[in-house]
Amino acid sequence: MTDFSIQFKRFFSRKKIPDRPCILYPKSYNSIRDKMVNFLSVHLKIMNLFEELQWRGLIKDTAWDDLEKIINGCNATFYWGTDPTADSLHIGHYSSLITVKRLAKAGHHPILLVGWATGLIWDPRPTAEREIIAYETVQKNFEWIKKQVTDLFDGNVEVVNNYDWTKDMTILEFLRDIGKYINVSYMLNKDIISRRLETGITFAEFTYTLLQWYDFLHLYETKNCIMQAAGSDQWWNITTWIELINKKLSKTAYAFTMPLILDGAGNKFWKSEGNALWLDKNKTSSYAIYQYLVNSDDNKVEEYLKVFTFLSPEEIMDVMKKHQEAPELRIAQKTLAREFIKDLHWEAEYQKVQKIIDVLFGDWDKLAIISKMSDDEKSALARETGSVKLQWETRLMDLIVESGLAASNWETKKMIQAGSIYFNEEKVEDIQKTVKSEDLVNGVALLRKWKKTYKLILG
Repeated sequence: MTDFSIQFKRFFSRKKIPDRPCILYPKSYNSIRDKMVNFLSVHLKIMNLFEELQWRGLIKDTAWDDLEKIINGCNATFYWGTDPTADSLHIGHYSSLITVKRLAKAGHHPILLVGWATGLIWDPRPTAEREIIAYETVQKNFEWIKKQVTDLFDGNVEVVNNYDWTKDMTILEFLRDIGKYINVSYMLNKDIISRRLETGITFAEFTYTLLQWYDFLHLYETKNCIMQAAGSDQWWNITTWIELINKKLSKTAYAFTMPLILDGAGNKFWKSEGNALWLDKNKTSSYAIYQYLVNSDDNKVEEYLKVFTFLSPEEIMDVMKKHQEAPELRIAQKTLAREFIKDLHWEAEYQKVQKIIDVLFGDWDKLAIISKMSDDEKSALARETGSVKLQWETRLMDLIVESGLAASNWETKKMIQAGSIYFNEEKVEDIQKTVKSEDLVNGVALLRKWKKTYKLILG
């Protein structure tokens, strides 16, 4: 989409030109207008919901040709599910959650299934059986994730627990009402199961898929939930469930999968240096997520803007144009990080991150910023830099060693002599300098080694 066409589209949406010639607009003007509008209707067609999901790269596989009609109808009940295997979801889940949120904003009714029952068993993995999680742990994880997704959707989401409809089912009911509808040879063709046959697979893992199918069946029967959204790794299971619903109920169920989001190196988009990036800000700070996103590869950032933000296509293209003109400014990455954090943790959390960035990387008066920080903001800054507590008047040299900026007093002395230590942004020259509570600004002092390594001294 060119700059001219964007501006032209905006002009006509703002101008409210009549559909027929009138004295306010010359006939020739309206003729030109009609030709241009026809051109735009072909080349700049306003996307419906399904087309926008495709444009954003959020649809990989689809079940049934009329799925597009269901999605564009904007009034279907659908579900997305996950197991409570940890006490927080991570940003790998977020591409699915934000897609669910898009559908909800369009008018669909989302159900988020947190699988307490399936979490007690775990799905089979290619290598070996996972370790069973204790009931108490699964219950605790469920409560945390339920709160997490409820907050993310501002309370406008239905969270269900499959333990509620499976806990009273007997083994005979399971075999008769569920087991009889699926052929074992069909399940053996599943890649993970066939690979595990060589090393051994337990009956519990083998029947995991049946419990998942029963989830869809139960929601279909009790809540008229006709559609599922899931990751692309679930496609084989989904097609099985849809077939079984048709076999048992003689009704049509729908589904679509979302592609796996990868980083520039082809790894899963949810880990940084081997560590998961959690949606819980107490497990992974907003600043850490910001830094991860702002370092996204240039060749992936447009994809991430489409997937992880609610920016319009025009806004995304405008951001990418500015980014391509000056890639060193990382405009696209900063926009991605801002929108991601604002949606996940709200505007106030983004402003907190911005203050941390201003202190650690900005060129302005850092002490002036610190002087206006709240206790929460100072704690967030200390979490990122590391800190040391000032109990009483103490030699700066001792605080430097305690903070970890130097390994010994000897090393500290050498750094001070080299001019690499700064206290509250002033170069330290006195090896015997002491720090008192009066030296703190808003209860904090700023230690710096060289240009970018900071520690806080807290009063």
